[in-house]
Amino acid sequence: MLRTKKYMTLLASLIAISLSFCNCTDPADVSPEIDLSFQEITFNGGANNNVLIIETNIEWEATVSETWCTLGVTTGSKGVTQIKLSVTPNPTVSTRKATITFKAGTLTKEVIINQKASDLITFSQDKFSVAAAGAEISLTTQSSASSYTYTKPEWITIKSESAENNARVSIFSVVENNSILARTGLIIFTAGSFKDTVTVEQTGKDLYIAPNATGMGSTALTLAKKMYTGWNIGNTLEVPGGETGWGNPQVTQTLIDSIKAAGFNAVRIPCAWDSHIDDVNTYKINDAWLARVKEVVNYCYNNNMYVIINIHWDGGWLENNPTYAKQAAINKKQKALWEQIAAYFRDFDEHLLFAGTNEVHADYNTPTTENITVQQSFNQTFVDAVRSTGGRNHYRNLIVQSYNTNIDYAVTYLKLPTDVVSDRMMVEIHYYDPWDFCGDDTSSAKYFWGQPYSALGVSSWGQEAHVDQQFGKMKTNFVNNGYPVILGEYAPTRRSALTGSTLTNHLASRAYYLQYVTKQAKNYGLVPFYWDNGGTGNNASGIFDRPTNTTFDRQALKGIMTGAASGNYPY
Repeated sequence: MLRTKKYMTLLASLIAISLSFCNCTDPADVSPEIDLSFQEITFNGGANNNVLIIETNIEWEATVSETWCTLGVTTGSKGVTQIKLSVTPNPTVSTRKATITFKAGTLTKEVIINQKASDLITFSQDKFSVAAAGAEISLTTQSSASSYTYTKPEWITIKSESAENNARVSIFSVVENNSILARTGLIIFTAGSFKDTVTVEQTGKDLYIAPNATGMGSTALTLAKKMYTGWNIGNTLEVPGGETGWGNPQVTQTLIDSIKAAGFNAVRIPCAWDSHIDDVNTYKINDAWLARVKEVVNYCYNNNMYVIINIHWDGGWLENNPTYAKQAAINKKQKALWEQIAAYFRDFDEHLLFAGTNEVHADYNTPTTENITVQQSFNQTFVDAVRSTGGRNHYRNLIVQSYNTNIDYAVTYLKLPTDVVSDRMMVEIHYYDPWDFCGDDTSSAKYFWGQPYSALGVSSWGQEAHVDQQFGKMKTNFVNNGYPVILGEYAPTRRSALTGSTLTNHLASRAYYLQYVTKQAKNYGLVPFYWDNGGTGNNASGIFDRPTNTTFDRQALKGIMTGAASGNYPY
């Protein structure tokens, strides 16, 4: 018992010595301390970061009053801790404030976070809808920036501006929209790096106007008879890259005067439109291009000539895609283009005719049911679009094409579109038979055509009897049923690289071809339009030298005019 008491006394002494060395203290008895590197931080209006340093002698935690201000860590142990501090962009036009509260034991300290307003602009309204007639719109803006600017389309003008309760009130005038297409304009505001927009949408003017029969008295047969013979401005306004892109100069009044003086009283103007679209969403045609086509049309009107405008090859977007896969998209685009073209040219009288397409084909093989179905939907879309504009277009004579403008395909497949008016439709085909004489083939070319030149070597087909047979088909199937036919293109290639008697006989047989085809076209009810591509060199078909506006190929011209004089329409 004495030994146990002795051991207990010794243990108590050791514990006392140990405690004196470690100096241990209960944490609850420690006085908390917090040392912060910042008491207040101010940021600019954009997103930003900073580093906040905290030093404590015990564990700590932090809370933030606003969600736009965040900390990389919100708890920590005693010692020194670096904390990432982040703020998001200030979306208001006022300075904003957040409080970060640090707590260590019973002690709390705060850091104030200020964020300046961004260079912002707020709008009373960010979208306006305006009728085609135009209107005034009022826009109130507030901005934290010292200054700001804006840009706008030319059809939106500023009428007045005034200051009102720390805001700016701007009155804009939206001018009348004379197009049938709706339009969208953006008023773009800029303040420093800030940029935002106000959208103005304006409807197009009414597409349809009441029918107007003034100057539109001729039915298709009556009008066709008035066209003596026609000429194409080939390789010019249908060039996707622009009027002069394929080497021909711009069309002038002097050129058209020369065409009229040579004996033509009708002009076909192949036209491109796709490369002159300003807005790919609405298919808006460039105003300057519409005005240029109109200028050329007026050159013809000044000579009392008849004029055809169409949608020609135009890069092939329409012409090369008679497929179900492309049908809906192409008809949508074609409708938009023809509505614009028709409305723009609506006031011209019956001297102006519209032709919907050109040589629509998937390839040069026999068309499939799909090809025919889609191609003929293009014809219907064209007719519906033009008629939908009313005015003189209600009565205008329209021209629709057979598949690939081929005679045999016309006879076999062509069904005329439905129309809201009777006796105002024509059919178009082209004629380049036989191709080895008419085309630009060099490997198996035939340089001569027709009975007078048969001994020199002509093609085994496509001679005079073939012309009569093919044109006769068109008369039986269309002309006799009230649909005159436009022979929209025909021309044998001039092979001027030949020499001697071969060249002499080639040119003579070529003139004979033009005389015979022109004559028989008229005799069978086809209105002939010679294809002049403007070229005067080898493998070209130009009759007129366009740089000088003079006749280049008098022999070919004489052949056409002789044929036109001897042919008579059967109506």
